Order: sequence, then structure tokens, then C-alpha cells
Amino acid sequence: MIKYKFTTLIPLIVFIVVFIGAGIYYNDFYKFPSPIAATIGVLVAIPLFKDSLNEKIETFVKGCGDSKIITMCVIYLLAGAFTTVTNVIGATDFIVAVGIGNITPEYLIIGVFIISCILSFSIGTSVGSIVALGPIVVGLAQYNTESLPMLAGALLGGAMFGDNLSLISDTTIAVTQVMDCQMKDKFIANFKIAFAAAILTIIAIFVTQPQSTEVVQMTYSNQYYLLIPYLAIIVLSILGLHVFLVLILSIILAVFIGLLSTDILFIDYMRFIYDGFLSVNEIFLLSLITGGLAALIEKAGGIDYIINRVQKNIKGSKTANAAIAMVVSLVNLAVANNTVAIIVSGPIAKKIATDYNVEKAQATSVLDIFSCIIQGLIPYGAQVLILLSLTDKKMGYLDLLSNSYYLMFLFLITVLTIFLSRNFKLRQNLSNI
Repeated sequence: MIKYKFTTLIPLIVFIVVFIGAGIYYNDFYKFPSPIAATIGVLVAIPLFKDSLNEKIETFVKGCGDSKIITMCVIYLLAGAFTTVTNVIGATDFIVAVGIGNITPEYLIIGVFIISCILSFSIGTSVGSIVALGPIVVGLAQYNTESLPMLAGALLGGAMFGDNLSLISDTTIAVTQVMDCQMKDKFIANFKIAFAAAILTIIAIFVTQPQSTEVVQMTYSNQYYLLIPYLAIIVLSILGLHVFLVLILSIILAVFIGLLSTDILFIDYMRFIYDGFLSVNEIFLLSLITGGLAALIEKAGGIDYIINRVQKNIKGSKTANAAIAMVVSLVNLAVANNTVAIIVSGPIAKKIATDYNVEKAQATSVLDIFSCIIQGLIPYGAQVLILLSLTDKKMGYLDLLSNSYYLMFLFLITVLTIFLSRNFKLRQNLSNI
């Protein structure tokens, strides 16, 4: 009988402890570079594990150069370029202005939720959505000070909606690559759950919201053509084009629109694309290094150790999905970064899904959803910290938490989907006919 040793997980534990320890010490979980924390884990693994130095270096390099890791990194580069170019041409600001400028008083909070959903889905980042909309939302609260917690909760929920569902978000890119799942399949499985949670959130807000008596005014131009690059990403992805081609075509569209509608030169757009590449350097490096670290840990038996411990409580596909949710949730609680949590727990989740015949799209969706739920709820996550700082202590963490309806409904519906769906795979296949 094979004996699985806890010591094989020490490099991973060191990575997590360094990352979260630095975050607590500096009171900022993004101050200590995550790739450096992962590198420290690698340095611990080299003397700890068996095999010759050359064999361990070869294993590390193979892990870094795994086709899925490289694919993930290239997608990050393209997504970063797309986000930067669309921001330069004014598309991001246009989405915000159109949304906020058309909200009527009685639908103020619902409008903020919907606009944050659209914005985060379009730009693929919850933090970026909160930074863009946060000051506006805090300003809107002047019309009714009692509405601030609900406005903030609506913004947080909408931001996490896009983070979880967007086709260009770090989490979607990471989870589809580590789980070897088509983005289209993951989107369909994920959308059913996220859309249901969003509808329930809108109903809950409508029933519980305080009344606003002022009209929200925000001017904007009729530049609806700025939405074309975002629509292109959605349509081309649903049509099944490779994500590389989807992003490249969307970037070309954005640049073309910018050349026609602004005075910015072509050479400047090339620089903006490169700036977009640089904007994702941290997650790019983290993916490479954690890929190598995961390869070292897997060869030493660390992944098998976790599977061996977890599978004692797995009785079938439903409890396998629950195990996937538990693993990614625990890692996310430790590292306070949902993309990192997916990269770290992805190999474990994939093996669990394979061993227990869990439908790939469902397992991928569960992994992504729970990483986003935890990220949106932890008080030391970037999303919550930014929101609380923008309110200038006018609202506490518990006020925000109690009004985060979307995350609560997302958790409830996902759990029900896992344990009450008897034939998810059959329905999933029927939905694709």
C-alpha cells in the first residue's frame, strides 16, 4: 500500500503562509508580490524532495512549460491588452455613464447592481469594476444615507458576477485551463446558476430597498459603437472560436474603432497593447511559477496525499463536487485571491472530477463559483477592503456582508444544484442541442 506523506505539502504551505502572513503584517494582501511567495515555496521544495537537483529542476521547468500553463499566460496577455485598449478609447467610461445616466430613483440600487454586472462582465475584473463605480456609488448615497450598505452590497455582488462569469476574467481563464474545459461549456453551466442568483438578487433588492427621492443625472454621448468590442467577445466565444482568435479579433476591433473616433496614433495603440501585456505580469509570473511548484508537489505525491485524505468522505459525484468546493474555499481563505486559489487547487479538483466522473463543465463551474463567493465575503479581500475604504468608515463590514444578496443566493443555488440535480449531465447535453 502506498503511503502518502504530509511533508510533500510543506512547500505549498510555505507559499500560503508567506503570502497570507505578509498580507496580515502589512495590512495589505497585495503588497507582497505573490510570485515571490510562490518562488519561496519552490526553494523549499528543492532541498526537501528526493531526486537529483537536475531532475527537480527539469520537473519544475516542465511544470512551468506545461501547455495549459502557457496557454493560460498567453490569454492573460491578450485579455490585459483588450482591457487597456478599450479603457483608452473610452468604452469602460461609456458603459458606466450610460448605465448610471438611465437609472430612475425607484430603481437606483437595482440599477447599480445591473450596471456593475455588465461592467465587470465586460472588463473581466471585480476590482476594476469597484474602483470605477465605487466613488459614484458612494456619491449616490447622498440621496438617501440609509441606502449606502445596500448600494455597496449591490456593487460588490455585481462585481463578483462578472469576475465569475466574464470570458476574459483571470478566474475564467485559469479555471478553464486547469480543468481542461471549453470556455463555452463552462459559461453555459455557470450562467444558469449566476443568472438565477442575479434574478433573486433583483427581487430581494426591490422588496427591501429604501426609497430614493432624487433623480440620478449623468451625461454621456451616443457612442454606442464603443460596445462593439465587448459584443464581439461574447458572440465569438459563444460561436466556439478559440479564445486566442476571439481576443485578437476583439483587440483589432477596439484599435480600429479608436483610430476612427480619437486622435490617438496607431503607434500609440501598439504601446497601449504592450502596456496591457505588462499589466498582467504578476498573474503571468505567478501562473508559471505555481505551475512548476505544482509539478514538484505532484511528483512528490502531494496531490495524491490530499486526494487520499479527501476521498474518504466522497461517496459519489455530488460529494465530489462538495469536496472541490471545500478545497478551493479553504485555499481562498488562506491566500485571499480567487485566481491564486484556482491555480493552486485546480490540479486537485481536476483529479477529483476525473476519479468520480463529475461532468467537466459542472466541476469547473463549482470551482470558479466558490472561489468567487469566498473572495467576495472575506473581510481581508481586495474587493471588500476597497469598498470599505471608499465609504470612509460610514459603513462597517457586517453592514456590507448583510446586504451582499447576490453572493448569498449564488451560494444557495450552487449548493442546491450540486445536491438536488439528479442528471445534470443529461440536461447539459440537451441544452447544447
